[in-house]
Amino acid sequence: MSILTCIAKLTAKEEYKQTVQSELKKLVLPTRQEAGCISYDMHIDNDNDTVFMFYERWEKEQDLDNHLESSNIKHCFEMIGDMLESVDISRLTKVVG
Repeated sequence: MSILTCIAKLTAKEEYKQTVQSELKKLVLPTRQEAGCISYDMHIDNDNDTVFMFYERWEKEQDLDNHLESSNIKHCFEMIGDMLESVDISRLTKVVG
């Protein structure tokens, strides 16, 4: 099975962008220690500082599913869920590369 790539786009409400960024940053180091995590990088959109993107690579889909059900993710979304405009998660499989 191919390595799974995930792109997660989270858009914060303007008034909460600093809090959202702070809480999301707390996910990076623990997530990198999770089983199956190959890479987990957080980015901010250069043109819109309310948009945060995660570029993630996982050994298999179940590893990503486990991550999304982890206590770290659940706690984070309990903290910031109402501070977000939107969340979009795309699961990708490399075709050529």
